[in-house]
Amino acid sequence: MRALNGMTIATVILLAAFGYSAAHGQDTGPAKISQTAMGPILANSDGMTLYTYTRDMTGYSNCNDTCASVWLPLTPAVGAVASGDWSIILRDDGKPQWAYKGQPLYQFSKDTAPGEMTGDGADKGRWHIAKP
Repeated sequence: MRALNGMTIATVILLAAFGYSAAHGQDTGPAKISQTAMGPILANSDGMTLYTYTRDMTGYSNCNDTCASVWLPLTPAVGAVASGDWSIILRDDGKPQWAYKGQPLYQFSKDTAPGEMTGDGADKGRWHIAKP
């Protein structure tokens, strides 16, 4: 493969798919990978743990109204573009939401600090930490 400043094109594409800026080493996408005792997990740009919901379907969120006030949908910035494993779905209220490999992503409102994972297993095991 052709090199670009010491990186192969495949490496640049892989970094872009995970939302990293090769030039600055910073997170520029919808989520970043955080290393934890449980292994790698997805976190928002502030380091807050992201979750998936077992009642969701690929490309569709079943967490609306009161649910969405506790489990906050990960929303894209204006002009955000999906690529690779990342997609943007439309919620029932018409608002966009990030999904990873088709699974809508959420932040748990009771997680108050980066790295907290208090939502894992909530609601009879229906909520899970999102993993790459």
